[in-house]
Amino acid sequence: MKIVFCPEIPAIPNLNLERTGNTMDASKVSQYNRKHEEDLKRLKNFRLLDDDFCTKVFEDIECVELLLRIILKKDNLKVTEVHSQYNMKNLQGRSARLDIFATDDTKTAMNVEVQRSDQGANPRRARYHSSLIDANITEPGDKYEKLPESYVIFITENDVMGPGLPLYHINRSVEETGNGFGDDSHIIYVNSQIQDETALGRLMHDFSCTDPSDMNYKILADRVRFFKNDEEGVLTMCQMLEEMRNETALETTKEFALRLIIRGKDTLEEIAEITDLPLAELNHLKETRKI
Repeated sequence: MKIVFCPEIPAIPNLNLERTGNTMDASKVSQYNRKHEEDLKRLKNFRLLDDDFCTKVFEDIECVELLLRIILKKDNLKVTEVHSQYNMKNLQGRSARLDIFATDDTKTAMNVEVQRSDQGANPRRARYHSSLIDANITEPGDKYEKLPESYVIFITENDVMGPGLPLYHINRSVEETGNGFGDDSHIIYVNSQIQDETALGRLMHDFSCTDPSDMNYKILADRVRFFKNDEEGVLTMCQMLEEMRNETALETTKEFALRLIIRGKDTLEEIAEITDLPLAELNHLKETRKI
């Protein structure tokens, strides 16, 4: 395994500035190096509580299995499938991007969300994710009795519930009797502030670490170390950060184009020339009024 230390910046391939004599090329290289250096510094400080980094680490089934076994207290849980940054849509076409979506050998569906913002862990968001899962894991003609068990799990940086407990289990119950409703739909909030010597506390400690050498669980430490120190892993993360920048830039351009469309002073052709967006995209923005 070849190790790359974060402060080092690899040379830009396939650019011969002396041959081209192009000052624009020199400017682009300088900009690339600056962004790359920023990415490496950002990568060095990533924790599992940073959802973009977390989703890369937990693309690995064994890591997801460890996470779910500890949170759900199911030592024999066997994950069979895992997806990160997984898009689910409702019947109206509105989508949500799930940080981690996994199923086990009993067909139980599990969504894990990592939230540093208290607002991002709103109870209604948990409800929405739960309903999306139900709508997306059933097929026409399926009997309701066959609907798989589901979990929506929020790992939060702060104790959003307040009482200072490590875990909060939310399950429907009958008010008049106090009995469980039995729909097998579960919501769990995990408070990452509790970092005691329990299995969960040690896991939450690992979620707060920037240095894999400080982590308790080897399988997580090795995966984090791969993305922070290994040449291939560092390249993967830098490419992901570049893609995120491009997505943000595109969204900003679309928002600007939509404002121009709503203002109504420019034709779509003129807006296309200004924004470099295709006419088909602009027509879609005009029809939907949504990004």
